[in-house]
Amino acid sequence: MNKAFVRESDGDDDEELEPSLKLPSGTRNYITPGGHARLKSELEHLVKRERPQVVEIVAWAASNGDRSENGDYIYGKRRLREIDRRIRFLTKRLEIAEIVDPLRQGSNDQVFFGARVTVADADGTENTYTIVGVDEADVAHGRISWISPLARALIKSREGDSVRFQSPVGIREIDIVEVVYETLD
Repeated sequence: MNKAFVRESDGDDDEELEPSLKLPSGTRNYITPGGHARLKSELEHLVKRERPQVVEIVAWAASNGDRSENGDYIYGKRRLREIDRRIRFLTKRLEIAEIVDPLRQGSNDQVFFGARVTVADADGTENTYTIVGVDEADVAHGRISWISPLARALIKSREGDSVRFQSPVGIREIDIVEVVYETLD
């Protein structure tokens, strides 16, 4: 196929890379110190290790001659674009990151960014969530983004309060059992 008909990425689709990580306009990119360190570590790994390895493979594959049917070259170039896109994304996110240390909240019983909150449903089932930045949310580990409906309902409430929020299964009411601030891993 002629190169004139192939659309290369122009770099404007960084937010499309991970649409679940899109920040609402006018908001800050809050992040915990641990989340910031993880993003910096990933960026450093991509820049210093993974990208140079892929560049080496692509250079070797290009030296083999015909590139049109050279799998190492084609897939290496594709992987290089993916790495470069992720590097741009991480760089932008780190530039706008505002680090918020949960330990600065002290022994506060009110829910703010960085709080680990234990909640109980009407049937008594307890769940624990930590309110973190958009880039570090991981529901499997109980880390929810501060812009999620649950986190927005919890913020500014206190131990013993009941909160209502819109969940995917409808409106739910939960009780706040405990609020703790600690260093996140």
